[in-house]
Amino acid sequence: MTVLTADQIARVKATVPVLAEHGTTITKHFYKRMFAHHPELKNVFNQTHQQSGNQPETLAKAVYAYAANIDNLGALGPTVSRIAHKHASLNIRPEQYPIVGRHLLGAFVDVLGDAVDQETLGAWEVAYGQLADIFIGAEAKLYEGAAWSGFRPFKVVRKEVESDEITSFYLTPADGSPACGFEPGQYLSVKRFVDELGVDQPRQYSLSDAPNGKWLRISVKREAGRADQAPGHVSNLLHDGVEVGEVVHVSAPMGDFTLARDKTTPVALISGGVGVTPMISMLSTLLADQSERSVTFVHACRNGRVHAFRQWLNDTVAAHPNVTRAVFYETVEEGDRAGVDYDFEKRLDLTKIVGKVMVPDADYYICGPVPFMRAQCEALTALGVDASRIHTEVFGSGAVQ
Repeated sequence: MTVLTADQIARVKATVPVLAEHGTTITKHFYKRMFAHHPELKNVFNQTHQQSGNQPETLAKAVYAYAANIDNLGALGPTVSRIAHKHASLNIRPEQYPIVGRHLLGAFVDVLGDAVDQETLGAWEVAYGQLADIFIGAEAKLYEGAAWSGFRPFKVVRKEVESDEITSFYLTPADGSPACGFEPGQYLSVKRFVDELGVDQPRQYSLSDAPNGKWLRISVKREAGRADQAPGHVSNLLHDGVEVGEVVHVSAPMGDFTLARDKTTPVALISGGVGVTPMISMLSTLLADQSERSVTFVHACRNGRVHAFRQWLNDTVAAHPNVTRAVFYETVEEGDRAGVDYDFEKRLDLTKIVGKVMVPDADYYICGPVPFMRAQCEALTALGVDASRIHTEVFGSGAVQ
């Protein structure tokens, strides 16, 4: 492990104000510089997030956080774990870290010029080496425990529409072997070639069923795009271009947003939109385990047309007295049935269901858009829930806190 001297730590911390002001400019230039020298890496990075600026902004925040905590790396533990799982899902390898480091430091020089001296640049070189060692070590352990290495061919054996936006894909190993196990809440990466971009693009999707040895199921939302957002290249390719019998390439399950199956305490599963998918996996697993834990399933979506797994949830609640639900529709449409399809109108408000969600010793699992998760975390904290019992999942760019 690379060790920084006291002087090097001080020099890195001294760059924090500069990173706060110029961080995104540096990271945008970094990606441009790296892709110019190593265009093959475009197959690893999300090019839609590159075009929108989300990925450079997220990297800038990460570099800032690393510099600010260079003398207290323990504070970055949860972030390191989350990123290491993402990297392992994308099959990031140790030999790629020197490439990233070389071009990140080069971007420092290109953007800051004389504002960064050789001693400071040298300190950052050591600091980057330290960070690379941390990630390489964490990812080596994940690869060692993974069900397979790299991307593996799987056959689509079933395709099922769950709502106007979400479709499930049932995947089995193309070689006929059993499907691997995984922890409920984990995800896998699916890689497809995108003609418009001219590169392979991996995207991560939560597994949406209990481990069963038969298939791996992902449930994909079609990302149609908006005026301020490009359409989801891979999600549209899966919806429109992948049918039963075709082969897709996927990585082994990864992710540290997982259900603690060894506990006996209550569980609250809180989701917004397509964030319901890992919650379905968690609840399905509890049912498969014949768990008697009290489960509160809280879900928010726009309306009944986009409410995925609606009948499955209704049947589950009816058959299992330890499972209760609270479904919020932002806008009720004709045909949406109160008390059957949904329980509350308008956006999710935990204060309306305090009696259901405020259970002693409960663990709270939250997944959905970042603003949604942030709002639920703040609401739970205001209701007195300790932060150690609140668990969140984040995909793409962004952070809950």
